[in-house]
Amino acid sequence: KSVTLVAPRGERQGGLYSTEKDGASDSESKPDTGPPGVPVPADDTPEVLNKALSGLSSRWKNWWVRGILTLAMISFFFFIIYLGPMVLMLIVLCVQIKCFQEIIHIGYSVYHSYHLPWFRTLSWYFLLCVNYFFYGETVTDYFSNLVQREEPLRILSKYHRLISFAMYLTGFCMFVLSLVKKHYRLQFYMFGWTHVTLLIVVTQSHLIIHNLFEGMIWFIVPISCVICNDIMAYMFGFFFGRTPLIKLSPKKTWEGFIGGFFSTVVFGILLSYVMAGYSFFVCPVEFNSDRNSFEVDCEPSDLFQLQDYALPAALESLTGWPTLRLYPFQIHSISLSAFASLMGPFGGFFASGFKRAFKIKDFANTIPGHGGIMDRFDCQYLMATFVNVYIASFIRGPNPAKVVQQLLALRLDQQLHIFNSLKTHLTERGLLEEEA
Repeated sequence: KSVTLVAPRGERQGGLYSTEKDGASDSESKPDTGPPGVPVPADDTPEVLNKALSGLSSRWKNWWVRGILTLAMISFFFFIIYLGPMVLMLIVLCVQIKCFQEIIHIGYSVYHSYHLPWFRTLSWYFLLCVNYFFYGETVTDYFSNLVQREEPLRILSKYHRLISFAMYLTGFCMFVLSLVKKHYRLQFYMFGWTHVTLLIVVTQSHLIIHNLFEGMIWFIVPISCVICNDIMAYMFGFFFGRTPLIKLSPKKTWEGFIGGFFSTVVFGILLSYVMAGYSFFVCPVEFNSDRNSFEVDCEPSDLFQLQDYALPAALESLTGWPTLRLYPFQIHSISLSAFASLMGPFGGFFASGFKRAFKIKDFANTIPGHGGIMDRFDCQYLMATFVNVYIASFIRGPNPAKVVQQLLALRLDQQLHIFNSLKTHLTERGLLEEEA
């Protein structure tokens, strides 16, 4: 069975930051002597689009296919936002599983030829273990009221890490028992493959959910900035691209990179202004024990209150405005947009190098014109880590609600001891009158 070896998605005609020039040298176009290539599926473009676009060149046909499917995906994104944060979390989990499947399938395509046992089974088992650990930590951290009310959840929460370790240890022992003579090195290679995939995919998706719990705006704005940068960089590269950006992906250009940057920063500021005025987007996801449901209702913090900012003298003379009225979050959105457009693409470069190493065009053929789910989320995972670090470094402070939840989980004598200590502290600071 013949296998067609093709360039990664970002390098084919009409790819992101595209240019008419072929910047690849002869040495780059030669296949390396790495692992065997993975079979590439046939063209997956819907027949109705093939017929409608049959008169166009391959370059413009690819442009229209990508554009139509991009609009469809954006529409679906708006729809799941409308459904609320819990549906978004389920979608994140589904995307995580699909990305994991696509990467593991590439490894399995090479590994399966040696007829070695248990690789795919163990890979999915480790995915289950890691998700159990991360989601259990999240539930315990954010919804302690719910956990304390239900006896089974309280027991699972108390021994959560022990159970997680026991599950992982079981998988570890299964791997050791599956070792086959003469293939030890390959099996340990695939063991590492699985764990690196878990690190890249599962850990990052867990951070995405943590960002979502801080407020949907911390989920929607970063993801939208990456999408905007991808679209605008593609547009600028398609129409104006002439100067290759990086040898790893010769079709990506400086024109696309720079155009995507400025477009994304402007887009991030405008989107933040629109979303910051709605409690539905800015309030953290919390569990209401009285109503027994998850809610996104609160009094918006100062981060989402309009404030006046004095403009520098140069800008004041240019615009005639002494001050500018903004949400503080809009200032933070500049950092998010800049990272999405300057550092986010390196997630795509990393994925391009990975695909080139295995001589594949896309991770899968799930989305016509775009490739697999991982092809669409290669930059999103890097962005998720940055947002989580940014929130922890510059935004998040002590949460009184969480402190109260933790106090209520203590024994009564411990609560009384903390009460007396706090009372003494406040009395010494003059906030409480000393009892006679």
